[in-house]
Amino acid sequence: MGERYAPTESRILRQLAVAALLKVAACKPPPDDRVMPSADAVERGKDVIERVSCGSCHVIPGIDWPRGRAGPSLEGFDDVGLIAGALPNTPGNLAAFVRDAPATKPGSTMPPMPISAAEAQDVAAYLYGMKDE
Repeated sequence: MGERYAPTESRILRQLAVAALLKVAACKPPPDDRVMPSADAVERGKDVIERVSCGSCHVIPGIDWPRGRAGPSLEGFDDVGLIAGALPNTPGNLAAFVRDAPATKPGSTMPPMPISAAEAQDVAAYLYGMKDE
């Protein structure tokens, strides 16, 4: 009878190991790995966010109006481990997601945004550099 249960125990241990690895991958980066964008990129990112009305769907620190609730709040974004619950929080992933969320994470309800790749990088810089208010 012991042999009958061994595969199940082995499978459970593998599942626990995978779950532990996923949790570690979702952790925010250590302080030394934090993104420190330039002030110019942060300012350009704020301008893009205001121009394309990201605040229509999101609460974004530093953007007073509008303060939408259709999408998640972006307060404390630099502490988020995964973008949209699926992508490691890196500048490249964030810029790609901001520009074309459905292509980056299939099934995303965020629409593609009418911004260039450079503007998407600036939006990412703003989200990493903003001060929560």
